[in-house]
Amino acid sequence: MGGQAKKKSKSKRRDSRGASGHALMSPQERVKAKMQDKAKKKTAEKYTVGQLLEKTEECMDNFDFPMAKMFCQRALDIEPTNLSVLDMLGNICAELGDVDKAKQVFLKAVELSPDEGHSKYMYLGQIHTGMEAVQYFSKGIEVMLNGIDKQAQEGSDMGAAAMPLEPSVTAKDVSVAFCSIAEIFFTDLCMEEGSAEKCKEAIEKALHYDQHNPEALQLMASYLFSIENVTDGRDYLIKSVSSWLPSLQKEEESPASAEQDEEEEPPQNSIPPYESRITTAKLLIEAEEFEMATEVLEGLLEEDDEVVQVWYLLGWLFYLQLDKLGTTEDTESLRKSARTYLIKAKKLYVKLRCEDPPMLEHTEQLLGELGGELVADDDDDEAGPSIDDIGDDFIQSSEDEEEDEAMEH
Repeated sequence: MGGQAKKKSKSKRRDSRGASGHALMSPQERVKAKMQDKAKKKTAEKYTVGQLLEKTEECMDNFDFPMAKMFCQRALDIEPTNLSVLDMLGNICAELGDVDKAKQVFLKAVELSPDEGHSKYMYLGQIHTGMEAVQYFSKGIEVMLNGIDKQAQEGSDMGAAAMPLEPSVTAKDVSVAFCSIAEIFFTDLCMEEGSAEKCKEAIEKALHYDQHNPEALQLMASYLFSIENVTDGRDYLIKSVSSWLPSLQKEEESPASAEQDEEEEPPQNSIPPYESRITTAKLLIEAEEFEMATEVLEGLLEEDDEVVQVWYLLGWLFYLQLDKLGTTEDTESLRKSARTYLIKAKKLYVKLRCEDPPMLEHTEQLLGELGGELVADDDDDEAGPSIDDIGDDFIQSSEDEEEDEAMEH
């Protein structure tokens, strides 16, 4: 009896646990796992990795990143150590905001091939902070420079005619990476010993690899302003803005011709991101380059007129000019413009529920010095109905027109 009881007990344990000693899956989980395995095998039998990557790229071109992720994951199931697939999947996960998955994929790529492929290091640098980020960016730069040397060697061995039209790694890529390191020493690590020297060194290297890089030029301007060398800082800043502002203005004035010339546009005229241009405007205001600052900020409003900081900076810009002009007429015009922009900034701040108390406090302080909000509110009325009312007015006027036509007939 005792032996039989033991056998039954062991049998029960075997029923509830697998060979590995882990609890078995539920019936639903087993069915799901079998379906997934079947789908993987079917995919592996039916499609090649190349075909799956073609479908992945097609989905990415159409901004269908969830479907792109599915195809890319299938390709990775077939070839788990394929570096191209890992790189693509990591970028897709980054686009989808799946930081943990992207990090996991890129770290796997680093493990498999630490000395090839710089993009994984650039992404890992972006999602880390401090010295850890610097180390990833530095390793990426090392990989890029080795790649450039290799391309140059292959070119000399094979002849100029055999060189690819566009090398996979450019000096501009290296410059951008050094800018990332400089920004870390300028912000996260600014209190560390020797951070100023390391920041300057990274900026100088960025400019060495691309002297026209607007980001590097602007970083040098910021650095020089921080050590109170305003004169040289202004020169770098103007050079930076002059490298992209004319192209942006041309695009705004004639979008069709800008699209035609896009392929011919030199790399140094690439337009910085929106947030970077806000920083540019702040620096221009600090350098008292008010006209250029106005052009940058007005261009930002053309792209997006619901960014509180842009309206606030325009108001502050006109306020700062009040003491620069002598005539009463000019002063009143500037006062009116400053008040109008600041009122818009305050209203938008409330509407969008922003959380930047210092900016709101400064806005209210400036409005108090400018005489409050009443005149600007009247100005809004003089300008006619707001954009938000256009839809209602249009519908009402259309209905009135239909009634008039009916009466005529």
